[in-house]
Amino acid sequence: MEFYRFDPLVDREKEQFGGVKAVVSKVLYLDDRAKVNAVYIHPNERVSHQYAQTQQLIMIVDGEGWVKSGKGEIYAIKKGQAAFWEINGLHESGTETGMTAVIIEGIDIDPIELVPPLQEDKL
Repeated sequence: MEFYRFDPLVDREKEQFGGVKAVVSKVLYLDDRAKVNAVYIHPNERVSHQYAQTQQLIMIVDGEGWVKSGKGEIYAIKKGQAAFWEINGLHESGTETGMTAVIIEGIDIDPIELVPPLQEDKL
């Protein structure tokens, strides 16, 4: 058995998302079909509005925060919950306390086959 790290101290801070405090650790890349990243957003930071280049499933593994749809609707999200965006979906996410997520990006992602749906009230 071997052990590895994907905590916020492993990789460098990424500014390409507009959120200066978003840290991305690459986990898995399968050609152009899919990629998996571990993402940490520092307290009081956000990943600015961006268009999803592929379908994206963000799964919160620690902390809590919010996600925002292209229509400007803001939803609370916390550990154990996930949000899904279609290709070209405008979205944004952030946190007041810090949040760690696994993001799966790719083609033909069908979250209903992976996780049960959750209905949460808007903030």
